[in-house]
Amino acid sequence: MTAAVETTQAKASVLAIDEINQQGGILGQPISALLPDIGASPDHYRLAALRLCDDHSVQALFGTHMSSTRKAVLPVIESRRVPLFYPTLYEGFEFSPLCWYTGATPNQNAFALARYVMAQYGKRVLFVGVPYIYPVESNRVMRELFQQAGGEVLDEIYLPFGASAEHYQQVMDRVVALAPDAIYSTVVGADIPTLYGAYYQAGLDPARMPIISLSTNEAEVAQMPPAHAAGHLCAAPWFDTVQTPASLAFVGAYRARHGANAPITAAAEAAYFQVHLYAKAVEVAGSSEPGALREALTQVRIEAPQGQVHLDGETQHCWLWPRVAKLDSQGRFVIVEGTAQALRPCPYLLDYDLQGCL
Repeated sequence: MTAAVETTQAKASVLAIDEINQQGGILGQPISALLPDIGASPDHYRLAALRLCDDHSVQALFGTHMSSTRKAVLPVIESRRVPLFYPTLYEGFEFSPLCWYTGATPNQNAFALARYVMAQYGKRVLFVGVPYIYPVESNRVMRELFQQAGGEVLDEIYLPFGASAEHYQQVMDRVVALAPDAIYSTVVGADIPTLYGAYYQAGLDPARMPIISLSTNEAEVAQMPPAHAAGHLCAAPWFDTVQTPASLAFVGAYRARHGANAPITAAAEAAYFQVHLYAKAVEVAGSSEPGALREALTQVRIEAPQGQVHLDGETQHCWLWPRVAKLDSQGRFVIVEGTAQALRPCPYLLDYDLQGCL
Protein backbone atom coordinates (compact mmCIF):
# COMPACT_ATOMS: atom_id res chain seq x y z
CA MET A 1 0.00 0.00 0.00
CA THR A 2 2.71 2.53 0.95
CA ALA A 3 5.62 0.84 -0.81
CA ALA A 4 6.41 3.83 -3.04
CA VAL A 5 7.10 6.26 -0.21
CA GLU A 6 8.76 3.61 1.96
CA THR A 7 11.16 2.86 -0.88
CA THR A 8 12.24 6.50 -0.88
CA GLN A 9 12.91 6.25 2.87
CA ALA A 10 15.10 3.18 2.44
CA LYS A 11 17.07 4.71 -0.45
CA ALA A 12 17.67 7.94 1.50
CA SER A 13 18.81 6.02 4.58
CA VAL A 14 21.35 4.04 2.57
CA LEU A 15 22.57 7.26 0.94
CA ALA A 16 23.23 8.74 4.40
CA ILE A 17 25.04 5.58 5.51
CA ASP A 18 27.29 5.70 2.46
CA GLU A 19 28.08 9.38 3.11
CA ILE A 20 28.97 8.62 6.72
CA ASN A 21 31.25 5.76 5.67
CA GLN A 22 32.95 8.00 3.10
CA GLN A 23 33.75 10.33 6.01
CA GLY A 24 35.28 7.53 8.09
CA GLY A 25 32.23 5.85 9.63
CA ILE A 26 31.21 6.22 13.27
CA LEU A 27 33.96 6.21 15.89
CA GLY A 28 36.34 5.14 13.15
CA GLN A 29 34.27 2.10 12.13
CA PRO A 30 32.18 1.66 8.96
CA ILE A 31 28.47 1.06 9.41
CA SER A 32 26.21 -1.18 7.34
CA ALA A 33 22.48 -1.44 6.71
CA LEU A 34 20.29 -4.52 6.96
CA LEU A 35 17.24 -4.22 4.69
CA PRO A 36 14.97 -7.19 5.40
CA ASP A 37 12.07 -8.17 3.17
CA ILE A 38 9.40 -7.39 5.75
CA GLY A 39 5.90 -7.88 4.36
CA ALA A 40 2.81 -5.69 4.58
CA SER A 41 1.14 -6.19 7.95
CA PRO A 42 2.01 -4.67 11.34
CA ASP A 43 2.84 -8.14 12.63
CA HIS A 44 5.35 -8.57 9.82
CA TYR A 45 7.08 -5.44 11.09
CA ARG A 46 7.06 -6.73 14.66
CA LEU A 47 8.64 -10.01 13.61
CA ALA A 48 11.24 -8.21 11.47
CA ALA A 49 12.18 -6.00 14.41
CA LEU A 50 12.58 -9.08 16.61
CA ARG A 51 14.86 -10.74 14.06
CA LEU A 52 16.97 -7.61 13.64
CA CYS A 53 17.38 -7.18 17.39
CA ASP A 54 17.74 -10.81 18.47
CA ASP A 55 19.49 -12.44 15.51
CA HIS A 56 21.56 -9.53 14.20
CA SER A 57 22.11 -7.44 17.36
CA VAL A 58 21.49 -4.17 15.54
CA GLN A 59 22.41 -0.97 17.37
CA ALA A 60 19.45 1.05 16.06
CA LEU A 61 16.39 0.73 13.84
CA PHE A 62 15.45 3.33 11.23
CA GLY A 63 12.07 3.33 9.57
CA THR A 64 8.53 2.00 9.56
CA HIS A 65 5.99 4.26 7.88
CA MET A 66 2.36 3.72 8.84
CA SER A 67 1.39 4.34 12.47
CA SER A 68 0.10 0.78 12.76
CA THR A 69 3.55 -0.62 11.91
CA ARG A 70 5.34 1.82 14.25
CA LYS A 71 3.09 0.82 17.12
CA ALA A 72 3.77 -2.86 16.40
CA VAL A 73 7.52 -2.26 16.70
CA LEU A 74 7.51 -0.12 19.86
CA PRO A 75 7.18 -3.03 22.35
CA VAL A 76 10.13 -4.74 20.67
CA ILE A 77 12.49 -1.79 20.91
CA GLU A 78 11.45 -1.08 24.49
CA SER A 79 12.06 -4.67 25.60
CA ARG A 80 15.37 -4.92 23.69
CA ARG A 81 16.52 -1.37 24.48
CA VAL A 82 17.24 -0.62 20.82
CA PRO A 83 16.30 2.90 19.65
CA LEU A 84 13.94 3.43 16.73
CA PHE A 85 14.19 6.54 14.55
CA TYR A 86 10.83 7.23 12.91
CA PRO A 87 10.85 9.60 9.89
CA THR A 88 7.17 9.89 8.98
CA LEU A 89 4.60 12.55 9.77
CA TYR A 90 2.14 11.13 12.26
CA GLU A 91 -0.81 11.93 14.51
CA GLY A 92 1.14 12.76 17.69
CA PHE A 93 0.00 11.87 21.20
CA GLU A 94 2.69 9.24 21.73
CA PHE A 95 5.89 8.77 23.70
CA SER A 96 8.33 5.89 23.88
CA PRO A 97 11.63 6.23 25.75
CA LEU A 98 13.40 4.45 22.88
CA CYS A 99 11.70 6.17 19.92
CA TRP A 100 12.92 9.39 18.29
CA TYR A 101 10.43 11.05 15.96
CA THR A 102 11.85 13.10 13.08
CA GLY A 103 8.67 13.49 11.00
CA ALA A 104 6.13 16.26 11.48
CA THR A 105 3.65 16.38 14.34
CA PRO A 106 0.25 18.08 13.77
CA ASN A 107 1.43 21.52 14.87
CA GLN A 108 4.22 21.32 12.27
CA ASN A 109 2.01 20.60 9.26
CA ALA A 110 -1.76 20.56 9.94
CA PHE A 111 -1.74 24.03 11.50
CA ALA A 112 -0.01 25.65 8.53
CA LEU A 113 -2.29 23.89 6.05
CA ALA A 114 -5.49 24.80 7.92
CA ARG A 115 -4.51 28.45 8.28
CA TYR A 116 -3.59 28.78 4.61
CA VAL A 117 -6.71 27.04 3.32
CA MET A 118 -9.11 28.98 5.50
CA ALA A 119 -7.51 32.27 4.46
CA GLN A 120 -7.41 31.47 0.73
CA TYR A 121 -10.40 29.20 0.09
CA GLY A 122 -12.85 29.08 2.99
CA LYS A 123 -13.85 27.24 6.15
CA ARG A 124 -16.20 24.52 4.91
CA VAL A 125 -14.35 21.23 4.47
CA LEU A 126 -15.12 17.59 3.69
CA PHE A 127 -12.88 14.78 4.97
CA VAL A 128 -12.03 11.61 3.04
CA GLY A 129 -9.59 8.97 4.25
CA VAL A 130 -8.83 5.32 4.86
CA PRO A 131 -9.72 3.59 8.15
CA TYR A 132 -6.68 3.30 10.38
CA ILE A 133 -4.96 5.20 13.19
CA TYR A 134 -3.41 8.15 11.37
CA PRO A 135 -6.40 9.28 9.25
CA VAL A 136 -8.86 9.05 12.14
CA GLU A 137 -6.62 10.97 14.53
CA SER A 138 -5.50 13.50 11.91
CA ASN A 139 -9.15 14.18 11.06
CA ARG A 140 -9.89 14.74 14.74
CA VAL A 141 -7.18 17.38 14.98
CA MET A 142 -8.17 19.05 11.70
CA ARG A 143 -11.82 19.09 12.75
CA GLU A 144 -10.89 20.95 15.94
CA LEU A 145 -8.83 23.48 13.98
CA PHE A 146 -11.62 24.27 11.53
CA GLN A 147 -14.28 24.42 14.22
CA GLN A 148 -12.07 26.59 16.41
CA ALA A 149 -11.96 29.11 13.56
CA GLY A 150 -15.73 29.01 13.02
CA GLY A 151 -15.50 26.51 10.18
CA GLU A 152 -17.56 23.41 9.47
CA VAL A 153 -16.81 19.80 8.61
CA LEU A 154 -19.55 18.77 6.18
CA ASP A 155 -18.84 15.04 6.14
CA GLU A 156 -16.18 12.50 7.18
CA ILE A 157 -15.89 9.59 4.75
CA TYR A 158 -13.69 6.50 5.08
CA LEU A 159 -13.07 4.06 2.24
CA PRO A 160 -11.27 0.70 2.57
CA PHE A 161 -7.72 0.30 1.33
CA GLY A 162 -7.76 -0.46 -2.37
CA ALA A 163 -11.22 1.00 -2.96
CA SER A 164 -12.19 1.20 -6.62
CA ALA A 165 -12.40 4.27 -8.84
CA GLU A 166 -16.17 3.83 -8.69
CA HIS A 167 -16.12 4.17 -4.89
CA TYR A 168 -14.07 7.35 -5.15
CA GLN A 169 -16.43 8.67 -7.81
CA GLN A 170 -19.25 8.24 -5.31
CA VAL A 171 -17.24 10.42 -2.92
CA MET A 172 -17.05 13.04 -5.67
CA ASP A 173 -20.84 12.86 -6.05
CA ARG A 174 -21.04 13.71 -2.36
CA VAL A 175 -18.56 16.54 -2.88
CA VAL A 176 -20.67 18.00 -5.67
CA ALA A 177 -23.77 17.82 -3.48
CA LEU A 178 -22.16 19.53 -0.48
CA ALA A 179 -19.85 21.97 -2.33
CA PRO A 180 -17.13 22.33 0.34
CA ASP A 181 -14.36 24.89 0.08
CA ALA A 182 -11.75 22.11 0.30
CA ILE A 183 -11.42 18.33 0.54
CA TYR A 184 -9.07 17.21 3.31
CA SER A 185 -7.53 13.89 2.27
CA THR A 186 -5.96 11.37 4.62
CA VAL A 187 -5.93 8.78 1.85
CA VAL A 188 -2.50 7.13 1.74
CA GLY A 189 -0.22 5.24 -0.59
CA ALA A 190 -1.49 3.59 -3.76
CA ASP A 191 -5.02 4.95 -3.24
CA ILE A 192 -3.89 8.57 -3.62
CA PRO A 193 -3.80 8.53 -7.46
CA THR A 194 -7.29 6.96 -7.46
CA LEU A 195 -8.68 9.84 -5.38
CA TYR A 196 -7.09 12.52 -7.54
CA GLY A 197 -8.17 10.75 -10.71
CA ALA A 198 -11.79 10.65 -9.52
CA TYR A 199 -11.62 14.36 -8.71
CA TYR A 200 -10.28 15.13 -12.19
CA GLN A 201 -12.88 12.97 -13.92
CA ALA A 202 -15.63 14.75 -11.97
CA GLY A 203 -14.55 18.03 -13.61
CA LEU A 204 -14.03 19.84 -10.30
CA ASP A 205 -11.90 22.98 -10.07
CA PRO A 206 -8.92 23.02 -7.66
CA ALA A 207 -8.71 26.80 -7.97
CA ARG A 208 -12.02 26.96 -6.09
CA MET A 209 -12.03 23.69 -4.11
CA PRO A 210 -8.63 21.93 -3.83
CA ILE A 211 -7.76 18.61 -2.32
CA ILE A 212 -5.60 19.46 0.69
CA SER A 213 -3.38 16.84 2.26
CA LEU A 214 -0.51 16.02 4.57
CA SER A 215 -0.06 12.52 3.18
CA THR A 216 0.19 13.21 -0.57
CA ASN A 217 3.83 13.30 -1.62
CA GLU A 218 6.16 13.17 -4.61
CA ALA A 219 6.14 9.37 -4.81
CA GLU A 220 2.39 9.14 -5.36
CA VAL A 221 2.23 12.28 -7.52
CA ALA A 222 4.74 10.58 -9.84
CA GLN A 223 2.17 7.81 -10.36
CA MET A 224 -0.56 10.10 -11.70
CA PRO A 225 -0.85 12.37 -14.75
CA PRO A 226 0.34 15.88 -13.86
CA ALA A 227 -3.09 17.28 -14.78
CA HIS A 228 -4.65 15.21 -12.00
CA ALA A 229 -2.32 16.77 -9.43
CA ALA A 230 -2.28 20.39 -10.59
CA GLY A 231 -3.72 22.98 -8.23
CA HIS A 232 -3.95 20.82 -5.12
CA LEU A 233 -2.23 21.67 -1.83
CA CYS A 234 0.01 19.84 0.63
CA ALA A 235 1.95 20.71 3.77
CA ALA A 236 5.27 19.18 4.89
CA PRO A 237 8.63 20.30 6.29
CA TRP A 238 10.34 19.57 2.97
CA PHE A 239 9.54 19.20 -0.72
CA ASP A 240 11.96 18.28 -3.47
CA THR A 241 11.77 21.87 -4.73
CA VAL A 242 13.30 23.41 -1.57
CA GLN A 243 16.29 25.49 -2.66
CA THR A 244 18.60 25.42 0.37
CA PRO A 245 22.21 24.38 -0.39
CA ALA A 246 21.74 21.22 1.70
CA SER A 247 18.53 20.38 -0.17
CA LEU A 248 20.12 20.85 -3.58
CA ALA A 249 23.05 18.64 -2.53
CA PHE A 250 20.70 15.94 -1.17
CA VAL A 251 18.50 15.92 -4.26
CA GLY A 252 21.55 15.86 -6.52
CA ALA A 253 23.15 12.94 -4.68
CA TYR A 254 19.90 10.98 -4.47
CA ARG A 255 19.08 11.38 -8.17
CA ALA A 256 22.63 10.69 -9.26
CA ARG A 257 22.14 7.29 -7.61
CA HIS A 258 18.55 6.49 -8.46
CA GLY A 259 17.73 8.38 -11.65
CA ALA A 260 17.12 11.94 -12.74
CA ASN A 261 13.37 11.64 -12.20
CA ALA A 262 13.43 9.56 -9.02
CA PRO A 263 10.78 10.87 -6.60
CA ILE A 264 12.00 12.05 -3.19
CA THR A 265 9.61 12.63 -0.29
CA ALA A 266 9.55 14.44 3.05
CA ALA A 267 9.76 11.01 4.70
CA ALA A 268 12.92 10.32 2.68
CA GLU A 269 14.42 13.66 3.74
CA ALA A 270 13.78 12.85 7.40
CA ALA A 271 15.07 9.30 6.92
CA TYR A 272 18.24 10.82 5.48
CA PHE A 273 18.94 13.43 8.13
CA GLN A 274 18.02 11.17 11.08
CA VAL A 275 20.84 8.77 10.15
CA HIS A 276 23.24 11.73 10.21
CA LEU A 277 21.76 12.86 13.56
CA TYR A 278 22.34 9.41 14.99
CA ALA A 279 25.91 9.23 13.70
CA LYS A 280 26.79 12.63 15.09
CA ALA A 281 25.22 11.80 18.46
CA VAL A 282 27.17 8.53 18.76
CA GLU A 283 30.36 10.46 18.03
CA VAL A 284 29.49 12.99 20.76
CA ALA A 285 28.51 10.28 23.26
CA GLY A 286 31.44 8.02 22.37
CA SER A 287 28.98 5.14 22.54
CA SER A 288 25.73 3.84 21.05
CA GLU A 289 24.47 2.82 24.50
CA PRO A 290 20.89 4.19 24.77
CA GLY A 291 21.44 6.25 27.92
CA ALA A 292 24.52 8.04 26.61
CA LEU A 293 22.95 8.36 23.18
CA ARG A 294 19.83 10.00 24.55
CA GLU A 295 21.77 12.85 26.13
CA ALA A 296 23.85 13.39 23.01
CA LEU A 297 20.82 13.40 20.71
CA THR A 298 19.49 16.48 22.50
CA GLN A 299 22.77 18.33 21.93
CA VAL A 300 23.52 17.82 18.25
CA ARG A 301 22.35 19.99 15.35
CA ILE A 302 22.19 18.98 11.69
CA GLU A 303 21.96 21.21 8.63
CA ALA A 304 19.22 19.11 7.03
CA PRO A 305 17.85 19.71 3.53
CA GLN A 306 14.85 21.53 5.05
CA GLY A 307 17.03 23.72 7.32
CA GLN A 308 18.81 23.25 10.64
CA VAL A 309 17.04 20.66 12.80
CA HIS A 310 17.50 19.25 16.27
CA LEU A 311 15.70 16.91 18.64
CA ASP A 312 13.72 18.14 21.60
CA GLY A 313 14.82 16.36 24.77
CA GLU A 314 11.46 16.67 26.51
CA THR A 315 9.34 15.08 23.78
CA GLN A 316 11.95 13.24 21.65
CA HIS A 317 10.47 14.88 18.55
CA CYS A 318 12.26 17.13 16.08
CA TRP A 319 12.16 20.87 15.53
CA LEU A 320 11.06 21.21 11.87
CA TRP A 321 10.25 23.79 9.16
CA PRO A 322 6.54 23.85 8.17
CA ARG A 323 5.84 24.59 4.49
CA VAL A 324 2.71 24.70 2.32
CA ALA A 325 3.01 23.92 -1.40
CA LYS A 326 0.73 23.86 -4.43
CA LEU A 327 1.18 21.36 -7.25
CA ASP A 328 1.76 22.95 -10.64
CA SER A 329 0.88 21.73 -14.14
CA GLN A 330 4.02 19.57 -14.24
CA GLY A 331 3.28 17.87 -10.93
CA ARG A 332 5.91 19.90 -9.08
CA PHE A 333 5.42 21.33 -5.59
CA VAL A 334 5.60 25.13 -5.64
CA ILE A 335 6.05 26.46 -2.11
CA VAL A 336 3.48 29.13 -1.31
CA GLU A 337 4.17 29.58 2.40
CA GLY A 338 6.97 28.73 4.81
CA THR A 339 8.44 29.70 8.15
CA ALA A 340 11.57 31.72 8.83
CA GLN A 341 12.72 29.30 11.53
CA ALA A 342 12.19 25.78 12.77
CA LEU A 343 9.06 25.19 14.85
CA ARG A 344 9.24 23.26 18.09
CA PRO A 345 7.30 19.99 18.21
CA CYS A 346 4.09 19.89 20.22
CA PRO A 347 2.99 16.24 19.86
CA TYR A 348 0.39 16.39 22.64
CA LEU A 349 -1.23 19.72 21.64
CA LEU A 350 -1.71 20.59 25.30
CA ASP A 351 -1.77 24.34 24.64
CA TYR A 352 -2.40 25.39 21.08
CA ASP A 353 -4.35 27.59 18.73
CA LEU A 354 -4.17 28.31 15.03
CA GLN A 355 -1.03 30.38 15.56
CA GLY A 356 0.79 27.24 16.71
CA CYS A 357 1.78 25.75 20.03
CA LEU A 358 2.17 28.27 22.82
